[in-house]
Amino acid sequence: MNPRKVGSVAWKELLQSSRDPLSLGMLLGVPCMMLLLYGYAVNFDVRHVALAVEDDDKSAASRELVASFVNSTYFDDVADLGAGADLRRLTERRKARAVLIIPEGAGRDLAAGRTVPLQLLLDGVDANTATTALGYASALVAAANVQKLAAAGGRVQLAPIDFQPRVWYNPELKSTRFLVPGLIGFILMLTAVLSTAISVVREKERGTMEQLRVTSLKPGELILGKTLPYLGISLTATALILAAARFLFGIAVAGPYLHLFAAALVYLIGALGLGLLVSSISDTQAVAFQVGALVSMLPAIFLSGFIFPIRSMPRALQIVTYAVPARYFNVVLRGVILKGAGLESYPRDMAFLVLYALAVMGLAYVRLARKEV
Repeated sequence: MNPRKVGSVAWKELLQSSRDPLSLGMLLGVPCMMLLLYGYAVNFDVRHVALAVEDDDKSAASRELVASFVNSTYFDDVADLGAGADLRRLTERRKARAVLIIPEGAGRDLAAGRTVPLQLLLDGVDANTATTALGYASALVAAANVQKLAAAGGRVQLAPIDFQPRVWYNPELKSTRFLVPGLIGFILMLTAVLSTAISVVREKERGTMEQLRVTSLKPGELILGKTLPYLGISLTATALILAAARFLFGIAVAGPYLHLFAAALVYLIGALGLGLLVSSISDTQAVAFQVGALVSMLPAIFLSGFIFPIRSMPRALQIVTYAVPARYFNVVLRGVILKGAGLESYPRDMAFLVLYALAVMGLAYVRLARKEV
């Protein structure tokens, strides 16, 4: 592979983009505009919230309380923790979205008519889920209080359970803090796919692709030259979105910027590969736009956990979401931006993004190398 040939194609692409200020403005301006439009969320019903339980009492009363949470179908008991468990690590890796802590002696205090303090820790990164889960927990504890007071026959005047929730990472439960990181994944997928697909198809419509094919350029050099400029533009758009999120919504990146841009780089390579794949099956810019929007925008909105909680979807759709790269990128992005975690906390998600990027780039290379585009 000749770096000079790749650089020549990339420079040609940059010159062509600079001569089309409308397209360049859309690539850099649309992300910020969409950030403003989608800065606020609508609440949705949530069920099957992953719940970890630290039951330090191990009594019949504590087991009954945990059972009331699980039997409500609002919560799923995903882990039984021992005393001193690393709760922050548990939520950082998204193994649990809520942690219920029952202190030692809770059953004894309940039997004696004394107040029992409980603690519920919530992962506030997903503000919609955290808000809904907090409401469910409060209702369940209130129902348990009513039952205990009724069983006491009026002998106890105070509610027997003192409920003390705490929300991590998003104490104000602002929907904006949940939506803005997810917007980055949606916007980058949409703009990267469309820009690459339309760029290649434009060459086909104008006949300049045939001129490139009769040169000594290899398919790999052509692909690199076509994608590198848009990779740089997309990374610039990422920086603009982060700056807008910081100054407009007060959302600062809590984790390392290097990890964030490394994840974005892998994600963008996959998105650009998908754009090349779309261009290989499209003959006009209109078709490329329609197909690119279909395969990028809809999955990134509806099947990535960007707005709609995946655990609340039908099982068949949950299986489909495993093939959507935005699902994994959103997890990493929210972890780095809101939780301050590093990429080492998300090896599975990063592994899928790498495999996805290699797979779509490989398919795009095969099709563009053998197809007379």
